[in-house]
Amino acid sequence: MEDKTKLNLIKITHTLIWLFFNFVVFYMFYAAVVNKLDVWLWLGYGIIFTEGIVLLIFNSFCPVTVLARKFSNSTEDNFDIYLPNWLAKNNKLIYTLILVVVIFITVYQLLK
Repeated sequence: MEDKTKLNLIKITHTLIWLFFNFVVFYMFYAAVVNKLDVWLWLGYGIIFTEGIVLLIFNSFCPVTVLARKFSNSTEDNFDIYLPNWLAKNNKLIYTLILVVVIFITVYQLLK
């Protein structure tokens, strides 16, 4: 298989993983806002916590990005995923801010 084909498969996989994490984060936001502090919310926290540990292990890089780097020398932030470059570049910041909001809302809901 050619490197370009491998990179495209990695990009598709990475994009699907990104979509999964979007579903998780936005469910968590919804659940916190409507005070639906159910098992799915706590499972979401577990998934996000696990992702954070993985990112710490890989020095803030997604392991899929590390794998994709073997097949590309691109300096673009979206070389390994089908996202606009600006979103790929700011992805961690955007989702960290959303998760901080989710945490604050969850704590508020627990304490009220």
